[in-house]
Amino acid sequence: MTMLEAVRSVLTQYATFSGRARRSEYWFWTLAAFVVQVAGSLVDQLLDLSFVEWVVIALTFVPSIAVGSRRLHDTGRSGWLQLLWIIPIVGWIFVIVWSAEDSHPVNEHGPNPKDVQAPGLQTPPAY
Repeated sequence: MTMLEAVRSVLTQYATFSGRARRSEYWFWTLAAFVVQVAGSLVDQLLDLSFVEWVVIALTFVPSIAVGSRRLHDTGRSGWLQLLWIIPIVGWIFVIVWSAEDSHPVNEHGPNPKDVQAPGLQTPPAY
């Protein structure tokens, strides 16, 4: 999944907290949101404003929580575990490690997103 595909996927599922998200989707979104927030901060500083960064944060907050929830679902955990972000250092380590884990097989949150093929592709026959 490319960065553009990841951003498009997250934005089309703006407030979808169910389902699963691949690692690439989560980390590309996180990088894109960070870059946009830094750009908003720079605009604020260059133009002596104080609202652009807050607008960007407000616009990226819900999709960030949603994709984080779906990412934790992909590893077989509850999306509520994102609340560990409020525990300095220890909580951050847990959430980062869990978010970096590989996808788990089919679980209660749906099929493994890595196993889903693009439309038009066929599975090769097993011999």
